[in-house]
Amino acid sequence: MQQKKNLFNTVWDLHKVGTLESGQDQIFIGLHLIHEVTSPQAFQMLEERGLSVLHPERTFATVDHIVPTANQERPFKDRLAEEMMQALERNTRTHGIEFFGLHTDDQGIVHIIGPELGLTQPGMTIACGDSHTSTHGAFGAIAFGIGTSQIRDVLATQTMALSRPRVRKINVTGSLQPGVYAKDIILRIIADLGVNGGIGYAYEYNGEAIRQLSMEERMTICNMSIEGGARVGYINPDETTFDYLRGRRYAPQGEAFERATEYWRQIASGDDAEYDDVYELDATSLKPMVTWGITPGQAIPVDGRMPTLKDLPRDDQDIAEKALGHMGFAERDPILGKKIDVAFIGSCTNGRISDLREAARLVQGRRVARSVRAMVVPGSKRVAIQAEREGLHRIFEEAGFEWRGAGCSMCLAMNPDKLEGREISASSSNRNFVGRQGSPTGRTLLMSPAMVAAAAIEGEVVDVRDYAPQAGTRA
Repeated sequence: MQQKKNLFNTVWDLHKVGTLESGQDQIFIGLHLIHEVTSPQAFQMLEERGLSVLHPERTFATVDHIVPTANQERPFKDRLAEEMMQALERNTRTHGIEFFGLHTDDQGIVHIIGPELGLTQPGMTIACGDSHTSTHGAFGAIAFGIGTSQIRDVLATQTMALSRPRVRKINVTGSLQPGVYAKDIILRIIADLGVNGGIGYAYEYNGEAIRQLSMEERMTICNMSIEGGARVGYINPDETTFDYLRGRRYAPQGEAFERATEYWRQIASGDDAEYDDVYELDATSLKPMVTWGITPGQAIPVDGRMPTLKDLPRDDQDIAEKALGHMGFAERDPILGKKIDVAFIGSCTNGRISDLREAARLVQGRRVARSVRAMVVPGSKRVAIQAEREGLHRIFEEAGFEWRGAGCSMCLAMNPDKLEGREISASSSNRNFVGRQGSPTGRTLLMSPAMVAAAAIEGEVVDVRDYAPQAGTRA
């Protein structure tokens, strides 16, 4: 029997140009987002072949990875960063591509500005040279992180060759309890299914708990799909999606928007849609999650203990042993009470206005522990402007946090924001790999922004449910 289509297969088929001799499908890309790190080589390839950008009106650029957040004056002190910036300015100017640079109020992390400008829309195919492009799937788009040669292909042809993945439904039932957040949902999913569990799959996040989430919370979920091995993660569009997009600059306007919403409703997975696999999770029983190791899948509830190596599957024992050694932890250690040196709130996972509001609510009237250096990095200039309008920056500064400019910052440390030596960071970002935050011996604990805020105040990992039992906005 022919499979009843879910959103993924519907959108894939609508954008399929043809099937190549390799067996892959040639897929038309509706929106191409670029930044300064992965695009220079792709533009050079075009130049070497005498090619131009086929659809510059479908390509948009920003700068985020290498941008300093403490001082954004040009030229950058880092020579390589300045060269990357100049290359992006030159390439966008040459090819007539819209560039949201530091001179505009639209600059920010690529996966934050796309949605806030209304570029990201349901039913789209989206590509970007960044692993966390899956973020845009929160709108019912299918969004792919791609490499340099694929960036070249999209620039030159507006298409790329892809193998169709299977689709796994991630059905999250129930409701989140106070002090538990979207970040905890996705960390639990990755812990359950593993960092390789999604290889060959697209993840459809569905169920009552998902539908209750705001758009910013949904973006947190989809953002980390790649950390579980799934190249694509998406959520079916609904009224929450439409309300978020209505009136945004690049979204359809007026009657065109109403027509668009009718189409967007039609592409959503129906009740009879079929899937290649289904995973179930009850959100009601979820607790705050914290990573203890060197992959996002090495996560436990905040009141849990680290594993005993012999109790793990054989394939997981070696990396768990390596993780414990790197982190300086021991088997059966509790994560609760682990001391931290750095607190980082930001990134394309959790650098949105709702994340900052919740963190500010927790730190207001309190002070960062003397042993901790703490920073808040808005995900975009517009997030920063809104936060400053609400006075959030003053709350953070009075509590002892540094208030920074927009950028990727310490999420990946391709800029001056880095861990030093064996520092251990409580981070709202998405990866805890060895060296990810700038120091080869540094250590990262991933958690929700609320948990980071509480850890910054106490100087150690605490349970935010005890710290602020009347948690409000989820992030």
